[in-house]
Amino acid sequence: MQDRDNTELLILAGRGDAAAWHEIVRRYVRLVWAVPRSHRLSPDDAADVCQATWLALAENLSRIRRPDRLGAWLVTTTRRETLTVLRLRGREVPREVWEAAGDEPTPEEAALARDAGLWRAYATLTDRCREILRLAAFAPELSFTQVAEAVGVPVNSLGATRGRCLSVLRRRLGLGGDR
Repeated sequence: MQDRDNTELLILAGRGDAAAWHEIVRRYVRLVWAVPRSHRLSPDDAADVCQATWLALAENLSRIRRPDRLGAWLVTTTRRETLTVLRLRGREVPREVWEAAGDEPTPEEAALARDAGLWRAYATLTDRCREILRLAAFAPELSFTQVAEAVGVPVNSLGATRGRCLSVLRRRLGLGGDR
């Protein structure tokens, strides 16, 4: 099965071929897992997101229009599932809420508050930059080819694109644009 392309694997999996399904999962499981973990979901929440992503693929095997971009489809689907979980969890509490209540923040909440500037700057980046930096930080085991496929850039321009994204982030943090 390892020598088959995504088109063949999707067709075979759609016909119930378990070996084809297992090969798709083998190829992309690290990529799918990296997305919710890069958003700092708990292992249990990340597992739920991954399960939902694989279910979505199983339900849409015959609807994948660009099998050569299956990795990007999986990343997009996983990101949507992750964002749904984050919205439902409402995990972050702004510092102003603690101060208004007169409560001392927990160490975790204090760390989130210190990092708020970084996350605000990060949120202003383009979707592509956020995804490149997220995968670089939280899925370092992924190859350049896997990251490039996931974000939809040519592999030979990924390094330069990542460098520009980091430069923009540094400028927005007031650290200067070039390092």
